[in-house]
Amino acid sequence: MLQYFGESISQSFSSILTISKVIIPLMIAMEFLKEYKIIDKLSNLLSPLSRLLGMSKKTIFPLVVGLTLGLAYGAGVIIQIAKEGKLSKKDLYLLLIFLVACHSVIEDTLLFVAMGANGWLLLSFRIVVALILTILASKNIDKILSIKEDKIKQGL
Repeated sequence: MLQYFGESISQSFSSILTISKVIIPLMIAMEFLKEYKIIDKLSNLLSPLSRLLGMSKKTIFPLVVGLTLGLAYGAGVIIQIAKEGKLSKKDLYLLLIFLVACHSVIEDTLLFVAMGANGWLLLSFRIVVALILTILASKNIDKILSIKEDKIKQGL
């Protein structure tokens, strides 16, 4: 039993070390990108993607954060922008649909590659699924939101 406990602790520290090798450099890189306004330039480059997905350009920053650093940081940015009233309900829904299917792509992909997965296959599949889901949702979101608002007005 003691040997099993020792192996568990050893494997846990090994996993933490592997994760740290990926996450710490990514956090440093993200701070660098913010400090030197590279995120703003990246947002301009990705504006065609937001149009394709049916979202406004205002969704680019939380999209980039969610794609690169994951839902925890992305959620913080999304909540702040939503509180400020900068995103419409449609933008919020579409942004969340995309990020649920495809978040933290750099971090997750690198972690799975470190464990032996095919990174390109994983990344491609996640992006394609997120694009398809969000494009389909964007074509129907206005109808869905109007039905939801009607039900709220009727007290259902």
